[in-house]
Amino acid sequence: MSDAVSRFDEGLRSILTELEGGAFEVAKTEQELREINARFVGANGSLTSVLKLMRELPGDQRKPKGQAANEVKQKIEARFSARLDALLREAREADLKAPFDVTLPGRGVLPGRLHPITRVRHELLDIFESLGFEVVDGPEIDLHENCFDRLGFPPDHPATDMQDTFFVDRGKGAGDRGTLLRTHTSTMQIREMSRRPPPLAVVSAGAVYRRDDDATHSPMFHQIEGFLVDEKVTMADLKGVLQRFLERLYGEAIEVRLRPSYFPFVEPGAEVDARRPGGSWMEIGGCGMIHPVVFEHVGYDPTKVSGFAFGMGIDRMAMVKFGVPNIKLLFENDVRFLGGF
Repeated sequence: MSDAVSRFDEGLRSILTELEGGAFEVAKTEQELREINARFVGANGSLTSVLKLMRELPGDQRKPKGQAANEVKQKIEARFSARLDALLREAREADLKAPFDVTLPGRGVLPGRLHPITRVRHELLDIFESLGFEVVDGPEIDLHENCFDRLGFPPDHPATDMQDTFFVDRGKGAGDRGTLLRTHTSTMQIREMSRRPPPLAVVSAGAVYRRDDDATHSPMFHQIEGFLVDEKVTMADLKGVLQRFLERLYGEAIEVRLRPSYFPFVEPGAEVDARRPGGSWMEIGGCGMIHPVVFEHVGYDPTKVSGFAFGMGIDRMAMVKFGVPNIKLLFENDVRFLGGF
């Protein structure tokens, strides 16, 4: 028998001896119980050390020894769960037997609040509605053509790749990418302009999805998109609307600037920055004049009408407003988000 096999067997026997000797039963508190459990299955636990020997075992020994180790692990879990249930039961019985004053006032029910994202979303929509924009809603699952093609995205644009977008159904055709979870709320430009003629001023907000998942991104987040189409609309009109919007949102003393940028569905395009006097510039979102190709795809005559569009991230505005340091915290179901903000 190899040395690794001997050490493996001896390790399991030692663990079983401890278990049979009442290793878990001596715990008087949940904290003590979890510390004992960590001695077995923690990063430096005895069972963990035994399992590290698996790579040293002969090939024909790995399966039976793995099964034996798994049986020991199940016994550890069973003993841990049984003792934990007993401790919780004992604590509950102690609470019930303890004297208490029946004349004490009852605990009040704390009122809940809307989630920070929902509150900021409502605030943004209210501002744009007061500026004359109509609030509309649309599906989170949409057609590839509404999300990309009719917005002027070239077929080889990175956003249309599987690694960047959640496709729901790629369809039967070799090149048909079917339906997808919308990557932006810009789909509402196509949907609204396709069903009615100008003039129109529309704003929409909701969840969007992209294959971004790191320290500063989430695969699901929220956007607000607005656009206006009429005759003789200019960039000056766009900046005026954004200026008024940001003044309503952050206060009258706010500076706004547009930096040239590129988006497939606007020309020219720009990033929107804002700052309070003396402060640092903060990127708010993207904007620009709606591209003539978009108008052609919805049946508008680009020689007769013009328009602008803008989009912003609701989550980041909520993070700034409430001091949330990580975007992922907004989606982890922490009940404090519904009360303390």
